Amino acid sequence: MAFPPVVDVVDVIERQKVGAGQCLVVLLCALLMFLDGFDTQAISYIVPVLSKDWHLPREILGSIFSAALFGLMIGYLAIAPLSARFGHKRMMLTSTVLFGVFTMLTVFVTNITELIGLRFLTGIGLGAAAPSAVALTCEFAPKRLRATFVLLVYCGFSLGFVAAGLTAGALIPAYGWRSVMLVGAIAPLVLILLLAWLLPESLAFLQLRSQGDEHMRIILRRLFPHVDLPFGSTFRLEDQNGTRASVAALVRGHTSIGTVLLWMIFFLNLAEFYFMQSWLPTMMTGLKYSPSAIVWVTALPTIAGVLSAVPLGLAMDRVGPYMTLTVMYIAGCVFMWLVGSAFSGSVGWLMATVFCAGFCISGGQKSVIALAAVYYPLNLRSTGVGWALGVGRLGGIAGPLIAGMLYSAHWTPAEIFRFSAWPVLVAGLGVFVMGRIYGSRNVSVQTSKAG
Repeated sequence: MAFPPVVDVVDVIERQKVGAGQCLVVLLCALLMFLDGFDTQAISYIVPVLSKDWHLPREILGSIFSAALFGLMIGYLAIAPLSARFGHKRMMLTSTVLFGVFTMLTVFVTNITELIGLRFLTGIGLGAAAPSAVALTCEFAPKRLRATFVLLVYCGFSLGFVAAGLTAGALIPAYGWRSVMLVGAIAPLVLILLLAWLLPESLAFLQLRSQGDEHMRIILRRLFPHVDLPFGSTFRLEDQNGTRASVAALVRGHTSIGTVLLWMIFFLNLAEFYFMQSWLPTMMTGLKYSPSAIVWVTALPTIAGVLSAVPLGLAMDRVGPYMTLTVMYIAGCVFMWLVGSAFSGSVGWLMATVFCAGFCISGGQKSVIALAAVYYPLNLRSTGVGWALGVGRLGGIAGPLIAGMLYSAHWTPAEIFRFSAWPVLVAGLGVFVMGRIYGSRNVSVQTSKAG
C-alpha cells in the first residue's frame, strides 16, 4: 500500500530563495502596519485643532489619547490570541475592517463622548492586527531571515507615524481635522481588498481544517512554483505537540522565564520610546531651542528606528538575537546618558546623540518584537507577541508619566535623561539572561516540546 508523500514545509521554505510571493506577504503586512501607525499618530495632530474648535478643557485631552491606548491593550491581550482559532488572515481582515469602519465613523462625531468611544473601539482593531501580521510573516519566512522580515514589517508602523505628520500638515489647514480621519478610514478599507485577494492564510490554521493539505499545497505552489508538490501530499509544519495557544501556556513550563523577561524588556523599551517622543518637545521648548530644531530632534528617534531595521535584522539573523540586542541596549544606555550631557552643547551634538539613542531605543522596539517572534513556537507566536505588546503598552503609559513627575519635581532634562539610561541597561541585562538560558539551542522547538 502506497502512502502519500510527506512534505516538510519548513525544509521547503529554508531551501528556496526568497521569492516574490514571500516579499508580497512582507509588503502587505507592512502596509497594514503603516496604516496602524498612521491612525495611532494622526490623533496627536488632530487633538490640538479639535481642542480649539470644540473649546475643550485641557484635562479631557488625555482621555482622548488614552482611549485608543486602552483599546490597543484589549486588542493585544484579548483579541490577538483568537487568531489561533480563526486564522491570521481572517484576524487581519477583521481587524482592518474594524479600525477602518470606526475611523470612518469618527469623521462624523459631534461631541467628545462619541470621539472617546470610537477611539477606544478603533484601538481594539489596531491592537488585534499587529500580532497576526507578525505571526503570518514568520510562517512564510526562512529562519535565516525571520528577524529581518519582522523588522521590515514594523518599519511600516514607523513610516505611518511620519506619514501622519505630513498628511496632517497638508490637509488640516485647508480641509480641517476630519480630512485626516477620512484618509485614515478610506485607506484600510481599500487595503482589505488587497489582503483578501493576495494574502495567503496561515498554514498552521489550514492544517487543522478539512482539505487543509490541498489548500496548503495551493498556497505553497503559488509561493514556490518550482518545487514539486504532488497531488495527495501531506504537509508537516513546525512541531506544535498539540499545545493549546493560551496565555497560561506562555507562563508555564520552559516558556515561563523567557515570557517574564520579554514582558519586562517590552515594558522598559516602550517606556523609554514614549518618554522620548512625549517629552523632548517640552524639554527643548523650556531650554529655548528654536521651533525648527525641536521638530527635527523630535523626529530623529523615529527616523533612526526606520534606518535601524535592516542592519539590526541582519545582525539578529546572522550573529544571533540575544547578542545583538544585548550590545544594542548597552549602547542605548550610553547614548541616553550622552543626550543628557548634550543639552548643554551644540544643536548638532544633541541631534547626533538623539539619533543614536533613537537607533537603539526605536530600533529596539522593533527588534524585541522580532525576538518574541523567534522565541515563541508556531502555535504560541500570535498570543506571545500580542501579550508582550500589551504589557509593553503599560510601559508606554508609565514612561511619560514618570518623566512628568520628575519634570514637575524640577529635575533638569539632563538629569531625567541620565536617570532614563539605567532602565535601558536593565533591558539589556534581561536579554543577556535570556541568551544564557535559551541562546544555545533552537528555542521554538524546545518551547513547543515543553508546552
